[in-house]
Formats: sequence, C-alpha cells, structure tokens
Amino acid sequence: MNKNVYFLSDAHLGSLAIEHGRTQERRLVRFLDSIKTKAAAVYLLGDMFDFWNEYKYVVPKGFTRFLGKISELTDMGVEVHFFTGNHDLWTYGYLEEECGMIVHHKPITTEIYGKVFYLAHGDGLGDPDRKFKLLKWMFHNRTCQRLLNAIHPRWGMSLGLNWAKHSRLKHADGKEPGYMGEEKEHLVLYTKDYMKTHKNIDYFIYGHRHIELDLMLSRKTRMMIIGDWIWQFTYVVYDGEHIFLEEYVEGESRP
Repeated sequence: MNKNVYFLSDAHLGSLAIEHGRTQERRLVRFLDSIKTKAAAVYLLGDMFDFWNEYKYVVPKGFTRFLGKISELTDMGVEVHFFTGNHDLWTYGYLEEECGMIVHHKPITTEIYGKVFYLAHGDGLGDPDRKFKLLKWMFHNRTCQRLLNAIHPRWGMSLGLNWAKHSRLKHADGKEPGYMGEEKEHLVLYTKDYMKTHKNIDYFIYGHRHIELDLMLSRKTRMMIIGDWIWQFTYVVYDGEHIFLEEYVEGESRP
C-alpha cells in the first residue's frame, strides 16, 4: 500500500497581522505530527513564512516548533519539499542543511505514483500586474538580495515583516478576495493556456491565492488551489489512486 503524499501552503508564520500566530503554528505542528507515519512526502507550496531571509550567520527568530517537526519528518525519511513563495524566497541553504528539506525556487513538473503533477506557489503566473512583476524581479535579483543582506538583521527583518503586514492589511479582514470565476482567475487562465502545450499533466496544484478550488479542466486534467493555514487549515492528500482537498480539524480530517 502506498503512503500518502500531502500538499499545503500559505501559513505565513510570523506575520505581524495574524493575532493567533502561536496557536496557528501549534496547529500546523500537530497536523504534521499526525501524518508523519502515513506520509511518503510533504510538499510545502510557498509562503509558509510571512517573511524569511537568511543571513550568513543569522536566521529569523521563531518557528522552532515548526522547523523542529519538519526536521523530525526528514530524519524519519519523509521527503519534505519547500517551494519559495513571494514572502519567503530569501533562502540560501539553511533549510536544506539544517532541516533536510528539498528547496524549489521555480515550478516543477514531477511524477508521483504514475501521475504527472505541475506544482507551484502560483505568484505571478498569468498575472498581468506590472507592479507585481517588477517587485518579483527585484526580490529575485541577486544584487537586490545582497543589498538586503547588507542591512543589519534587526532592521532587515523589521522591514520585511512590516512590508508583509502592510500588504495583508490592504485586504478586508486581512483576507484575499474570493474566487473570481474561470474567466478572471489568473491561475485558471494560466493553467488552461499551459495545458495547450503540456497535455501530459494530470494535476496542477497551487497555493498563493488563499482560496479553496477543485476544478476539472478536462477529462484528464484537474486543477486545485489549496487554501491556507491561517483561517482554512486545508491541504491536499494523494494516496496513489485518489486525491482529496481536505480540512484539518483538531484530531481529524474532513473532506
């Protein structure tokens, strides 16, 4: 019998805009503990931290429960894949070396139990916003990264966390807008276009949007946006035959 493969994203741990941050992290850790003997792999599809930037001798304060649990899973032989999002892309080796994670900086296409998955955080895919594209270029630019790391961690981390807080509070109640429909949702439009030249993909799975979406785009192809771990506590689980979008409710899973 196959062990399960899990997909989750967007915990934004450490956010200054989330009042229940410690409770949220503990809930995430309890979930990871509940699946550790059932999991072959866990895919963290971006923005697990609200801001993460590694300095040469310093990493961000906090997250010890989460990172400790991830390290326990990787020590047990569970593959943990970490996709950088638009909030936590400044990683330079610590997560791999200390926690045993496999870090991805771009979308990947991979085969799992005979099915082909396209996995990505989702930021910028299909989004025509020029301001966002400029920011993404700056965030990924090596010179800009070196300039950020030239700032003392006290000020660099404060800058990043407050920027992220301001970005979240621009939305009502700190939440993303709801599903906009197939004709307006950037990730749906991007996926449909990508399918035209990549007909072999069975599942597209994304984070980023903080909504739950399970959409059949053809007889073969299914697209999922997997919510978040701030308010929804949702994830995808694949057992080699079936794939489900589920919600973690303390001690149980609910389809």
